[in-house]
Amino acid sequence: MSGERIEFGVLGPVTAWDGAGNAIALKGPLHRAVLARLLVARRRVVPVRDLVDDLWVAPPAGAVGAVRTFVAALRRALEPNRPRRTPATVLVTDGPGYALRTEPAAVDAWRFEQAVSAAATLPAAAAVSRLDAALGWWRGPAYADFADAPWARADRARLAELRLQAVERRAAARLDLGQAAAAVPDLDAHTTRHPWREEGWRLLALALYRSGRQGDALAVLRRARVLLVDQLGVDPGPALRRLEADILHQTDELETAAGRVWTQAASAYERLVAAGSRARLESTVGLLRDLAVTGGSGLAAAREQRTAAIEAAEQLGDPLLTARVIGAYDVPGLWPRSDDAVQAAAVVAAAERALAELPPTGHDATRARLLATIGLESRGTREPRPLRCARQAEAIARSLDDPALLAFALNATFMQSCRDTGTAPLRAATGSELIDIATRSGLVSFQVLGHLIRMQARSGLADFAAADQDAAAAEELAARHERPLVVVFTEWYRVLRLAVAETAPVAAVERAYRAAAVRLDDAGMPGLRDGLLPLALRCLLAWRGVPDHGADCGPYEPWARPDPANLGALRDPPAGLFTEALWCLVAQAALTAGDRATMARARAALAPAAQEWAGAGSGLLTTGPVADHLRQLDAALGDRKGGEAAP
Repeated sequence: MSGERIEFGVLGPVTAWDGAGNAIALKGPLHRAVLARLLVARRRVVPVRDLVDDLWVAPPAGAVGAVRTFVAALRRALEPNRPRRTPATVLVTDGPGYALRTEPAAVDAWRFEQAVSAAATLPAAAAVSRLDAALGWWRGPAYADFADAPWARADRARLAELRLQAVERRAAARLDLGQAAAAVPDLDAHTTRHPWREEGWRLLALALYRSGRQGDALAVLRRARVLLVDQLGVDPGPALRRLEADILHQTDELETAAGRVWTQAASAYERLVAAGSRARLESTVGLLRDLAVTGGSGLAAAREQRTAAIEAAEQLGDPLLTARVIGAYDVPGLWPRSDDAVQAAAVVAAAERALAELPPTGHDATRARLLATIGLESRGTREPRPLRCARQAEAIARSLDDPALLAFALNATFMQSCRDTGTAPLRAATGSELIDIATRSGLVSFQVLGHLIRMQARSGLADFAAADQDAAAAEELAARHERPLVVVFTEWYRVLRLAVAETAPVAAVERAYRAAAVRLDDAGMPGLRDGLLPLALRCLLAWRGVPDHGADCGPYEPWARPDPANLGALRDPPAGLFTEALWCLVAQAALTAGDRATMARARAALAPAAQEWAGAGSGLLTTGPVADHLRQLDAALGDRKGGEAAP
C-alpha cells in the first residue's frame, strides 16, 4: 500500500480506507482514538504527553509506551509495504510527538469544509450538485465513536454546525433554481430535527409559499413562533417576522427575479393569447421540451403531456401544425430503450401520418424533423424503416445547412447505430460531430448529449482517460445549465471505471453500483432503470468469476441467465448498448453446456466488436474485453482462423 492514496473518515465512525476503497483494520478503540486525535490536530504535532492525557482520565503506568505501541501498529496498518528501517511518510514522528501528514483531500471532513466553502461562490445549480455530493459523505455524527471525548468536542460541534449550514445552503440554492416543491421534504425533516434554527423555518415557509401553499407557509411560521416563545421565551427574529409580513401582503420580494419575470409574462400570455389558438399549442411543446430536461418528474410530465399535445394538433386537422408540434419536441435521447413503448409507438404512428399528409414539395425542414422523430422514437429495433428515416433526416439537414436540425437528426442516427455490435467507433464519431455543431451553435442540450455519447463510445473502446474528460465536460455543462439528469449517467460511469480497475474488490464495486442505482428511482427513465442494477451485478460477477447471487434482471433475464437446455431456441439479444455484454453471457452459458451451435452464433455476433469491451459502450457495465470471450469460444470450437480475428 506504500505510495497509494489513503483516505480517512471522521464523518461518522473514525475509519481509514486504502487505495482500493477497502477499510483498513485499525485494531482496538485506543488505536482509533490515537488516529482520531491526530486528525483533530490537522497535520500539527501532538506531543506524546498530550496523547496520554487525552486517552486516559487516569493514565496507567507505562502509558507512554502504550501510545508508542499504538502508533507502531497504526503505521503498519497504514503503510504495510513500507520497507523496514525507512521513515514513515503518513504517521510521522516530529519532535516530542506525532503528526498525521495527509493531504486535505484525503480526509472527508476537510473535503467537506472545502466543498461547503466553494459552494458559496458557485451558481445555484453547481452549488446544489456540490452540496449534494458533500452531504453524501456523512455516515453518522462526526467522530461518532468518540462522542464523549473532550478533545473531539469542538471539532464535532463545528462540523455539525457546518453540516446544518450546508443543508440550508442547498435548500436556498434549490429555491433560486425554482425547485421550491422539491426542497420542501428535506426542509420539513430539517426543521423537525433542529427546531431552533430560524433559517430552516424561513426556508421551509418560503418553499411552501413558492409551491403555491400559502396557508401551509403561514402555519409553519406560526408553529415556529410557538416553539420559540413557549420553549425558549424569545420572539422570532427579524427574518421570520419580515417573511410572515411579506406572505400576508404577497409582496414581489417573495419571488426570485426569474420567478417574477415568469409570473408577469405568463399573466400577459394568459390575457392576450386566445385559449384555443394554435400559438398556444406550439408554445406548449416548447415548454414541454424545457420541462423534460429539468429532472425526473419533469421528464415524466413532459412525456405524458406530449401525447396530449399531438392528439390536440391532429384534432385541428392541420397536418403542418401537427408536424410542427411533433418535430418541435427535439429533446435529446441517449438511452436506446424506450421509457414508454406504447407512447413511443403512438408518436411514431402520428409522425408517419403527418409525413403522408405533407405537401409533396417544400417543407423540407419539417419533413426532416418528422423523419428524425421516427428514427429517435423507434428505439431498440432492427427494423429497416427507422434507420432509413434517420439517414434521410440527416441528409436533408446537411443540405439545408441547419445546425439545430442536423443535431436532432444526428441524435436519431446515433439511436439507430445501437442496433449492431462493434459500432463504438461510429458512435464516437457521431458524438464528436454533435459536440462540434452544438458548441458552435449554442445548442447546450446537444453539446451535453455529444459528450455523453462519446463517453460511452470511448468506454467501449477502453479509452477511459478520454472518456473521463467527456464525463467531466458533461457534468460541467450540466451544472452550469441545470441539467440534473446528466449525473445519473456520469455517476454510473464512474462505477464502471471502478469496475474496470481490476484491483477494486468485487464487494466495493457492488456497493458503488447499489449507491448509483438510488439515483435512478426518481430519474423518470424506466427504460434505463428496469433491470439495470441486477444486470450490472450479473456482468460484474461473471467477469470476475464470482458465483452468481443476483436478482432477476427483468427484461434482460433470458440472456443474463439463459436456460442451458434451450439455448438453441434463444432469440438474439435486443438491440442496444448491452448487446455485446448479453452475447458474452450467452456465450458463457454455451461454453458451460458444450452447445457448439450457440457458441458459433455468439462468436459471429461478437466478432465485429473484437476490439471493444463488452457492454462498456453503455458507460454503465461490462463483462470485460470481447477479445477474451472470443478466445474462449475459439478454443472450444477449435477455430484457429477465428482466433486471429480476436487479438
